[in-house]
Amino acid sequence: MRLGQEVQALPRTGRLNETRVGAATGRADALAWLADLFANAGVEEPRREARIALCQAAGLRPAALIAWPEAALGEAAASRLVDVARRRAAGEPLSRIAGQREFWGLALAIAPDVLDPRSDTETLVEAALGRLGARRGDALRLLDLGVGSGAILCALLSECPRAHGVGVDVSPAAAAIARRNVEALGLTGRAEIRLGSWSDGLSGPFDLIASNPPYIPSDDIDGLAREVRDFDPRAALDGGRDGLDAYRAILPASLTLLAPGGSLLVEVGAGQAADVLALAASAGLVGLETRRDLAGVARVVIGQRAM
Repeated sequence: MRLGQEVQALPRTGRLNETRVGAATGRADALAWLADLFANAGVEEPRREARIALCQAAGLRPAALIAWPEAALGEAAASRLVDVARRRAAGEPLSRIAGQREFWGLALAIAPDVLDPRSDTETLVEAALGRLGARRGDALRLLDLGVGSGAILCALLSECPRAHGVGVDVSPAAAAIARRNVEALGLTGRAEIRLGSWSDGLSGPFDLIASNPPYIPSDDIDGLAREVRDFDPRAALDGGRDGLDAYRAILPASLTLLAPGGSLLVEVGAGQAADVLALAASAGLVGLETRRDLAGVARVVIGQRAM
């Protein structure tokens, strides 16, 4: 039996007030209350999110829900749980509430000023490492354009032990979060975070450039899921009228920054791969290809500077 099934089978130890939990509330009851609350609020996978929220608020490991389902929350955990429940039911992602997101196995601090890194972007990291291949152990130079929280840069540096990386962002607040994550992960000596607009002021050569730029068409932002629309910074989402403004800046500039044979990888939105491939070809990049994410969406466009 899987952990999720075990937790779902936990017994209820009593009825809960519909609007609150207290210090004496058992863990199983709190889990059931949260799942019902989240389901009614339209949260996807409410049982899973309830489990994560309860562990987050009460400082528990998931196995503790199975081992001691009747244990009371206690005053402090109950108070935190009510706050987490209220905020998640209003649409705020649990990662935002915790101020932390796990990405590529790394614990990253996030804040309202940066995009919340999501699993789709791990497709870009995986593709980048595939392009580097046996060179991952070399003294590479890497560049992350629009570094945000530092997720991509930190993930690549964690897998390339001799590499040095530069991350660039136009937002001072985002750059501060990226520096915080670089320091927390012990990468300070191999990473530099700069303020700037895309490639302005940069000089190569870089062996690899990666970017997850804003790519949502401006008119589509209001129709996004509330977890994205209301909590990710608009500047990290808005890609202009057709969603392609950032690529028009990044792709041509990459040719002047890449080493001969170096690779550029950019994340793209659903249905954008063909347009970005055309822009990359016009810019002079060669060896063009795409990578699909776990949902089968062409999520990453890859190009190369000719040798």
